[in-house]
Amino acid sequence: MTHAQTQLLVRNAEGTADTPHPFFPKLFEPGRIGRLHLKNRIVKAPMSTALSNVDGSVSERLIRYYKRQAEGGLALLVAEYAYVDDIASKSAHCQIGISHNEHIPGLTWLAETIREAGAVPAIQLEHCGRQKFLGTPPIKAASPVPWGALKSRVGDYAVPEELTIPEIEQIVEAFGNACVRAQWAGFELIEIHGAHGYLITNFLSPHTNKRNDIYGGSLENRMRIAVQIVDNARKKLGPDFPLTIRLSGSDYEPDGFGVDETCVVAKVLEEHGVDAIHVSGGDHHQMIHQVTPMTIPRGNNVWAAEAIKKAVTVPVIASGSLTTPDFAEAVLAAGHGDFVGLGRPLWADTQWANKAYAGQAADIRPCIRCNDGCLDRTFFRFQAIKCTVNPTLGREGEIELTPAARRKKVAVVGGGPAGLEAARICAIRGHDVTLFEGGRLGGMLNEGSVPDFKLDLGLLRDNMVYQMGPAGVHVVNEFATVHSLTAAGFETIIVATGAKPKKPDIPGIDQDFVYDSVDVLNEKVVPKGNCVVLGGGLVGVETVLFLAEKGCSSTLVHKYDEILNHCAITDKISYRMLMERAGVPILFSHRTTGIGDHSVTVVDKSGATKALPADFVLCAIGYAADPDLAKQLRGKAPEVYAIGDCIKPALVYEAIHDAYLLARRV
Repeated sequence: MTHAQTQLLVRNAEGTADTPHPFFPKLFEPGRIGRLHLKNRIVKAPMSTALSNVDGSVSERLIRYYKRQAEGGLALLVAEYAYVDDIASKSAHCQIGISHNEHIPGLTWLAETIREAGAVPAIQLEHCGRQKFLGTPPIKAASPVPWGALKSRVGDYAVPEELTIPEIEQIVEAFGNACVRAQWAGFELIEIHGAHGYLITNFLSPHTNKRNDIYGGSLENRMRIAVQIVDNARKKLGPDFPLTIRLSGSDYEPDGFGVDETCVVAKVLEEHGVDAIHVSGGDHHQMIHQVTPMTIPRGNNVWAAEAIKKAVTVPVIASGSLTTPDFAEAVLAAGHGDFVGLGRPLWADTQWANKAYAGQAADIRPCIRCNDGCLDRTFFRFQAIKCTVNPTLGREGEIELTPAARRKKVAVVGGGPAGLEAARICAIRGHDVTLFEGGRLGGMLNEGSVPDFKLDLGLLRDNMVYQMGPAGVHVVNEFATVHSLTAAGFETIIVATGAKPKKPDIPGIDQDFVYDSVDVLNEKVVPKGNCVVLGGGLVGVETVLFLAEKGCSSTLVHKYDEILNHCAITDKISYRMLMERAGVPILFSHRTTGIGDHSVTVVDKSGATKALPADFVLCAIGYAADPDLAKQLRGKAPEVYAIGDCIKPALVYEAIHDAYLLARRV
């Protein structure tokens, strides 16, 4: 969508007060938070980007990112959490700051940019408490209860220091002073971060609050700091400046706080002047409820928003994997929230709201909740924000598409995610593109989306296939050969033929009851009886869980002492939880030494052997690159490229990013 089209849609959206939207009447109904009049019910939820300068000041890169987000047609944009003091509130690398007045010029630039691009500018204020990704001292919290993930990464600094009462009073003042700075900078709404295991949650939750003073014990005491922060903010902002708070409906800790207590907190904070409650869930230990992976149902925290909405009279913002306009509309139509807070969906497609408004929901690139780029690479590998399905996120203005200097005849061989993305981008740039796929478009997205817990991949497949039409790609349902490609006179050939399942070198592997795991997903075989799955990586774990869905018992054999190595943290948490529920036996640190007459022989670290009964054996040890076609084409066309798994098996992230970057150079 061009900038002019975007602005037209924004102006149209502002004029829909009397006429219900034909596709999503609730989503595009004007709304109000405090004195703010909002053109629709879409709120950009705050999420850290690591795009600021190291001193917390606003960078040009951050401005470009927020300009693109604000142009997307949403109503209220809540900029990412800003740390309120220079002592212990900063959580992450290159986090935005609001701790002193020298931050104000950049923040003013940011607020003006958001407003000029069509959204109402807001900002979230935060103290990280025990959840300090940086791991640098001091770490301050309600009580010296460590965050386990941090402890494993930074050692001695993982145990927080218990805040003294004078320190708490100082933090309350810091929040109030930060509110004044945000107001001076031109933000029109301020959100206090009281969710996700950060400082306010450290006080609210008995899991992290072990105090015996006026800030611990009873709920009244545990919510005291939140009330004081709101009171201080309201005093300094004035009676009618829009002020909201984000709360976890529950932290999901066994000894934590639940929605009943959160309802009480929300009601008290409303009485103290909060204009809306933004509802999320979880803490960083229970991260699967905060940044849900695809294994967790969408709308995971909507139930909490519904409960809190019954307890308060101010608007409630529901959030948590409301990935599609249909789903978000249903949440609003059911009365579970007054607004919807969208985070990752607006990273996957910054034009989410504009496309929904224009009736182009099928064209929205969906968030697949893989948490690869946005969580794992960003927070746990200290990179700037990235998105698996949107290569331009965080690089706005750097890797934009430009028309090709000369129109070329381009062939793309292979209709998996790499091939589909390469074909789309080449066509958008003006090339004459033909995509060859002898099977089903989507590649491994087809088999990968078969299990019920991976339906998000099916949404991505559908979107990528759909986009072939608007882009003008010619799709040919046949397997391309060296002869057919060279005879057709293609100037540029992009090979994206994918990878083949690895076949382990095990005696007996060629027997007729041994299959690859993908054969189960594409229904070439239906296992019955005792099934042994070889490999405890992501493919193996997903295979045994799929078998459990189908009522087939299986045993997982893994040569290492831990499953799911090299997976995103939320996948590790959620898949292990599903494995426990399914009761799948796992043989850790076992090597498979042979496959006999319906049996599998394994050996453990000590050298002890064991024979496992096996009516079926499924190999799930990964994939090997298949570069043959690319090699055969070298020198037979002016330009030959290979992308995706045919070079090196990797994740969807690499497939889409590599394809995008190559296609913009063709």
